[in-house]
Amino acid sequence: MDLSKRITGLTGDGDDGWGIFIKARRMKAAGKPVLELTIGEHDDRTEQIILDKMHASASGGHTGYAMVPGTDALRETVAKRIEERTGVPTSIDNILITPGGQSALFAAHSAVCDPGDAAMYIDPYYATYPGTIRGVGALPVPVQTRSSLDFQPQVDDLEAGLTPQVKSLMINSPNNPTGVVYSRETLENIAGFAKKHDLWLISDEVYDTQIWEGEHISPRALPDMKDRTLVIGSMSKSHAMTGSRCGWICAPEGVIANLITLATHTTYGVAGFIQDAAKFALEQGVDFEEKIAAPFRRRREIAKRLMKGQNAVKLIPAGGAMYLMLDIRATGLSGEDFAEGLLDQELIAVMPGESFGAASAGHIRVAMTIPDDQFEDAFARLLKYAAEK
Repeated sequence: MDLSKRITGLTGDGDDGWGIFIKARRMKAAGKPVLELTIGEHDDRTEQIILDKMHASASGGHTGYAMVPGTDALRETVAKRIEERTGVPTSIDNILITPGGQSALFAAHSAVCDPGDAAMYIDPYYATYPGTIRGVGALPVPVQTRSSLDFQPQVDDLEAGLTPQVKSLMINSPNNPTGVVYSRETLENIAGFAKKHDLWLISDEVYDTQIWEGEHISPRALPDMKDRTLVIGSMSKSHAMTGSRCGWICAPEGVIANLITLATHTTYGVAGFIQDAAKFALEQGVDFEEKIAAPFRRRREIAKRLMKGQNAVKLIPAGGAMYLMLDIRATGLSGEDFAEGLLDQELIAVMPGESFGAASAGHIRVAMTIPDDQFEDAFARLLKYAAEK
């Protein structure tokens, strides 16, 4: 019997871009000392105080069905956080708690796209974006950015990608994979494009606490954007709670009301003890979030120091997130060939730019997710490998 085309076609051409990561994990399982700079997984795990709160909540009985939209307490905490940081009035009715940011991305596209519609997204992109769009029956439309312009989206490129079927545009700043933080000018241009063509804007802001240069601006806070913007948030990156699977959507009340119905028929909510722990974590404030982000800030400085005096590798301006995007085209290698060779020769695993779209071909993404001393060693060896090509 045949499976649905929606499921079998999620990855489009059949390549989900994770080949190097899978190969590196298999090598590690075989006992090889691979240094993994592949995925956005904190080397420091969830703080014990959060786990203690989670344990106390579960032991206290919050293990049954939680309210599908999320507990009122967590929704209120998320709404307050967003309002304080953006200045945009936000209430519990603007918030749906989801099983992580990925579930929120799927729900958001479910809300704004019908089967047969098209949804735009920026290339380079997080590897699940096109599959998420296909998963709701829509057509993914990548809009390429340029390394020469620091991967900041340009209005002309957005206009060139527009078709009558397009109903939404998804952006991500700070950006995975590039580490780029979109400028105010870029975001104002994106907002103008969305308003001009009456598009929904889906803004993935899961790295909003990892800002090294510039500022994080939520497009929901720009003039006349509140009622057409769906913001994706998550505890994963800001509080090192990747395995807890707790995120949210902030959107107009009518969108949230319908997404609660969707959640009733799909996820049926998030475990109550997870939500209690998330609320507690958010209440620890900015200082706690900066503590979680601090290792990546340090490692970015390590990388910048090591790059001085060499010309084999160029760093894309990394204003935020736990990644560095490196232009390795001067070596004459593709991102895929560079990553394969680096893994085989140096036992260092990085992600080829080609895993994240056509725009980042000839680049590699480095996740700053191993201890400082190991990161410095791995990055120095990476640069030496590049210089020898």
